[in-house]
Amino acid sequence: QVQLVESGGGLVQAGGSLRLSCSASGRTFSSYAMGWFRQAPGKEREFVAAISASGGSTRYASSVKGRFTISRDAAKNTLYLQMNSLKTEDTAVYYCNKDSTWSDKWAWGQGTQVTVSS
Repeated sequence: QVQLVESGGGLVQAGGSLRLSCSASGRTFSSYAMGWFRQAPGKEREFVAAISASGGSTRYASSVKGRFTISRDAAKNTLYLQMNSLKTEDTAVYYCNKDSTWSDKWAWGQGTQVTVSS
């Protein structure tokens, strides 16, 4: 059973930066395309960014493109999300998981809260 653990969230002012990390226990995720997702209060969970298993291909939601960068370190079995130029609308709980259909994802972790103040 895979256990996903997200970290690195916090409170930051608009225009600031944060780097999120995601680690997994129980399985290496180096052979999977991985993604970041977020859920704001009262809204559905949404896609943020994804990276291929090799790390050679990435894609982003239009709302974060140019501001966020997804990366991975296979040796550390860790996924990252560098978030720059943060906006108040980026406030959400951020989660990592496979880049797959919604029904095929692993169990969700606790997520990490990102709060951007104006």
